[in-house]
Formats: sequence, C-alpha cells, structure tokens
Amino acid sequence: MAPAVPGPERTADVEFAELAVVMARVSESLHFPMDVNDALDSITAGVVAAVPGIDFASISITSKDGRIETLAPSDEAAVRVDKLQYELGEGPCLQAVLADPVVRVDDVATDPRWPAYGPRAAELGVGSQLAFQFRAEPHVRGGVNMYATKPHQLTLETCQLGGLFANLAAVALGWSRQDETMNEALRTRNLIGQAIGIVMERYRLTSDRAFAFLVRTSQQGNLKLYDVAAGVVADANAKAG
Repeated sequence: MAPAVPGPERTADVEFAELAVVMARVSESLHFPMDVNDALDSITAGVVAAVPGIDFASISITSKDGRIETLAPSDEAAVRVDKLQYELGEGPCLQAVLADPVVRVDDVATDPRWPAYGPRAAELGVGSQLAFQFRAEPHVRGGVNMYATKPHQLTLETCQLGGLFANLAAVALGWSRQDETMNEALRTRNLIGQAIGIVMERYRLTSDRAFAFLVRTSQQGNLKLYDVAAGVVADANAKAG
C-alpha cells in the first residue's frame, strides 16, 4: 500500500510543531541571567526558521547620538542591505525605526516609496521586505528587518509571526536595559557602603551617623550622594597607596 499523502491538517501540525521548537529555543535565551547578544541571535535565527517566506533577518536600533546600527544579522546579506538603507537615508528599515509600526514591501524593485533604495536592494538579492518597529523601555527604539529573496512572498501568516518576533526583540532589549539599571544600582550601593565604612573608621561613628554625614555633605555641597561616596573612597585609596 502506498504511503498516505499528508493532508492540510498534518501539514499544519508539522508547521506548528516546528514553530513550537523555535519558540522554545528563543524563550530559553530570554531567561535571566541573559546574554542579550545571544538572545537577539536566537530571535533573528528564529525568524528565518519559522516565518514563512523569510530568508534572512536583522535588528536595527537607534543609538544615543542618533545613529542606527545593525544587531544580530542572520546573514551577511542583511548587513549589506541594512547598511545601504542607512547610507541612502531611506528604506523600509528606516521607515519602521523612525515612523511606522509596520512596513510591508511586496516588490522592492518596483515600490515607488524608495526610488533610490529599491533597485539597488533588488540587485543585492532582496525581493520583498517586512519591518516591524519596537520600543524597549526606557530608551531603546528599533526595528526587526525581514527579507525575502523573491517578490510577493509576504502573507498574513508572515506578518503575524513577524510581529511576534518583534515583540520578543523588545522584551530582550528591555530586560537587558533593566539588568544594566540593576547592576548600576548595585554598584552605587556598594560604593556608598564602602564610603560609610571609611567614615565610620575615620571618625569613630556608627553606621547611621556615618551615612548621615555623607548625606549632609551631599546636601551642603549640592552633590549627588554617589559622587560624595566616590570622593571618600578615592581619597582613602590615594592615602593607602
């Protein structure tokens, strides 16, 4: 007996199973402690593995000085096409990062919105393109860029799954910044603790009075408590050296 031909339900089951594996892999990369670069690499690799029609992907983020840079490209082709958009100052990638939540291009070569970018992107092997804006508090803004080598490859499913991965990128970058904030808070706490210990020993004070001394010095000098503590520690280190 000839083997049964898989029907639509079986095909859907297989696709869902593959998506579940990809999402599990991405979710694992988002657990604390998290390496944000590994997490973003997992996200762009997941885009290529799970989003129908997409051949390569990248993430663009804005920096404090206004520049836009590429993170976690799944392929060197993504780096080249992203760079082209940055240099020309136009393209779906920039449009998503700076303005529109979602930018869809079914035929890059003929789309009139980006006359300089479109033909050159087609020469680099881009047929269709999809970009999703994301924001990661407090200050990260960027986009997930998805490229297909053929035109008219974007479907409703492509857009739905693409949006899901854009949300994951926002989560990864948001957690990363939160982790940086927590680390900075720990560094501040440790420095103030060192300063309190130095003041206690130097002036024979209790910890409460030593802390009050630092606060009073901060207020009188109109300085941040961190800066006062840093000065006390630096002075003690200089004398010890």
